[in-house]
Amino acid sequence: MQTFMEPLSCEEEEYYLRCFKDGDQKAKDILVEHNLRLVAYVVKKYVNQEKNRTLDELISVGTIGLMKAVTSFDEKKGKLSTYAAKCIDNELLMLLRGDKKTTKEVSLYEPIGADGDGNEISLYDVIESDERLIDVQCELNDDVEKLKVLIESVLSKREGEIIVRRYGLYGHRELTQREVAKRLGISRSYVSRIEKKALDKLRRGLE
Repeated sequence: MQTFMEPLSCEEEEYYLRCFKDGDQKAKDILVEHNLRLVAYVVKKYVNQEKNRTLDELISVGTIGLMKAVTSFDEKKGKLSTYAAKCIDNELLMLLRGDKKTTKEVSLYEPIGADGDGNEISLYDVIESDERLIDVQCELNDDVEKLKVLIESVLSKREGEIIVRRYGLYGHRELTQREVAKRLGISRSYVSRIEKKALDKLRRGLE
């Protein structure tokens, strides 16, 4: 059974804290050694919760919290023991959260189902497919923005209107050449010629 040194008296603790602030590293070691009993006390409540860690591991982690407490303590934070207990507790909580996160991790290549042909698919396949779709969508969005700029800069007003109406841009409903011709009061063949000319301009602009 591990034994711990007796806690320091208030006067002794104050003395060694002053020494440590003055740069005496041995004073820090003494403060840590005489507060290890506090580490064991805090660790007790985690022993039954943490099945994957030994008592020695928990003590080691708690000791790290204690060392951090001694290093960062000042009188404005109250008593060293109260402040150290919080630091030890926080260090152990971080360990527990880390272990739970690791336990919940799923392999990207673990089968999660099958596709329409009966082939196994993994989480990686789903993520990869989503990423490809996102890339395509981003490229499409970029092209649409370029197209809008070109329509306003390289096409005449009538060419732009015909393209917008024919392809349902800017929220308009997509129309046939005949419907566009009727709206503009011109022939369908004239709409076709203007559309072809406008598309050539846009194609060159996108290239």
